Amino acid sequence: MAFIQIIEGRTSRFDEMQALTEEFRERSEGASTVRRGIETRDRDDPNRFMVLVFFDSYESAMENSNRPETDEFSQKMMELVDGPPTFHNLDVLKDETS
Repeated sequence: MAFIQIIEGRTSRFDEMQALTEEFRERSEGASTVRRGIETRDRDDPNRFMVLVFFDSYESAMENSNRPETDEFSQKMMELVDGPPTFHNLDVLKDETS
């Protein structure tokens, strides 16, 4: 079953967050189990962000989460956010495109 993790948070250091994410993406090339990632910024509240990360399964997400590079990224991200982010862990029940 496909799995999506949504990370919701706030940062006043948005540009630094984007740079960190890009660095992590480049370092993880070929090793990450992420299938797709979408970074968003709230149009009405520019300090609020959500990141949607798509995986083949929950197990695949946990495999990615346990990688040392992911742990390092998470620690660095925590230095850039304004308070702890909220994680939404979602099993995909149906996926349609039109």
